[in-house]
Amino acid sequence: MSPLSPGAMAAFKAAWQVWQVPAHHFLLREKSVSDYLYFIEEGVARIFYHKHDKQITEWIALDGNFFLSITSYFERTPSKLNIQTLEPSLVYGIHNHDFMRMAAENHEVETLLRRMVTRSLIMSQERMDSIQFESAQQRYEKLLENSPGILQRVPLTYIASFLGVTLETLSRIRSGK
Repeated sequence: MSPLSPGAMAAFKAAWQVWQVPAHHFLLREKSVSDYLYFIEEGVARIFYHKHDKQITEWIALDGNFFLSITSYFERTPSKLNIQTLEPSLVYGIHNHDFMRMAAENHEVETLLRRMVTRSLIMSQERMDSIQFESAQQRYEKLLENSPGILQRVPLTYIASFLGVTLETLSRIRSGK
């Protein structure tokens, strides 16, 4: 995302913690402050919230993805989101205080942080555009293109929620009706 000198890279890597967590493990629960930006090396995690007694899936992170509760992480406020693994996962996390301190002390890390935040904003805008301007069929096809193995790893109910459709609509899309 942004090159780091060997010294900056060593310090940055040292700041990350690593956890091997089981399926259904909560990395963050709503009403808690999100202390970590996460990277999932192996596994699946979903970010969701509760609305009208339903769980709404906002994001699904598969192998090799960064994820977080962005408002809570940067504003240091209680999160409205939950982050839960869906399968046993190898997860890395960098604490907000460590990342912000390193960014303040090192221009390379500051640039990396800026690029990560920019990428997160772009992904959020792309997701909003997708929901506003694409059909459910188009969103489904794009999901399969970007995450080919997702159907084998994520329950359909979460995928339907992520796509903004009912489970019945997802079934019709999948069957080609």
